[in-house]
Amino acid sequence: MTAILFRKRFHLMRWGIRMPDRSVTAGFAILLIFAAWGCKKAAGPVAAPVPEVVVVDVVQKDVPVYSEWVGTTEGFVNAEIHPKISGYLLKQNYKDGEQVHSGQLLFQIDDREYKAAYDQAIGDLGQKQADYKKNKQDLDKFTPLYQQQVISKQDFDHVTQSTRASAAAVASAQAAVETAKLNLQWTQVNSPIDGIAGIAPTQVGNLVSPTSVLTMVSQVDPIKVEFPISEREYLHFADRISQHEKYGDRKSDPDLEMILADGSTYKYRGRFYVANRQVNVQTGTIKIQGLFPNPDALLRPGLYAKIRSATDVRKGALLVPQAAVLETQGQYQVAVVGADNKVTLRTVKTGKKVGDDLRIVDEGVSPGERVITEGLQKVSDGSEVKPRQAPPEPSPATSGSSSQAPANAETPGN
Repeated sequence: MTAILFRKRFHLMRWGIRMPDRSVTAGFAILLIFAAWGCKKAAGPVAAPVPEVVVVDVVQKDVPVYSEWVGTTEGFVNAEIHPKISGYLLKQNYKDGEQVHSGQLLFQIDDREYKAAYDQAIGDLGQKQADYKKNKQDLDKFTPLYQQQVISKQDFDHVTQSTRASAAAVASAQAAVETAKLNLQWTQVNSPIDGIAGIAPTQVGNLVSPTSVLTMVSQVDPIKVEFPISEREYLHFADRISQHEKYGDRKSDPDLEMILADGSTYKYRGRFYVANRQVNVQTGTIKIQGLFPNPDALLRPGLYAKIRSATDVRKGALLVPQAAVLETQGQYQVAVVGADNKVTLRTVKTGKKVGDDLRIVDEGVSPGERVITEGLQKVSDGSEVKPRQAPPEPSPATSGSSSQAPANAETPGN
């Protein structure tokens, strides 16, 4: 190209035509651009680098399988306090929310009306007793006279019946005294159990009756947790539940673990308590109750509680990190790296989670195979990779966890 331009310039000069220097400069610039493009084209494509990924081995070991359910805490005993008589509330003898004891006075109802009724019943009883005493004396006097045939049988029967009637009247008056005494005692409302007394919905000065709720007292140590399990799960545990109902607590019974609403794990372990008598036909679940120690009264009725328990042991489970599992349209895949460092995307059948980081794989992998945990977005089926083995997990002595991570079940219905 440069030679052509020189020949053209020489030819023009030969005929007396001078070519502008600017055109020559532009021509040289064009030549340089085409020359550079030609060099790049001649260099050819540069091969992409082999991606580096992190792999771990598929491990096989026995792991405890955990089941999880969602429930609610309840008081071991929940006593709804009602007055047994009607009257004006004069005094509340406890502070809302405080610990109360069995027999402790909670409320005082105006007792003047009931004290008067009690005094009246006492007086009526005294009159009935006097009548009975008089009639009894008459009967004692008339009995020998009747035996001597001094008085007629009609007179004797009349005295006898009067004595019996007066005796019955005394018994009735005694019952009235007991009723009046109870009503007078019921003007003082006491706690039937040890527990925490709730905030009173009824205020001092209100007119209360047996339908009025004065407060609620709940025994919270131990505290119950009620949660539903599916009909299928119940049938799986039915034998163990039957053994518990027959023989009580045993060492082989699994502990219950409680996870609270803030994600923390309650410091005390619980135990199975009782199963309900029937399955709910609408939900297909049956209610189960567990008991947890609660000496500090930290737990109160109505709290959210997730219950977890090691109900079974999975023998020879194949485990992969959760990060190695890809989910696409309801199917699960893992990227397996072969001995030639080539990637195979393999569809697998997954099981339950184990701890927070591992998952059981039921089908699709074998022990010792390498699966990718980091760099999955860089690979495709059949691609070559540069694998780097993940560092070993910390030992139980340094991490503070057990050597076998629990297998966590999904919530009922999943």
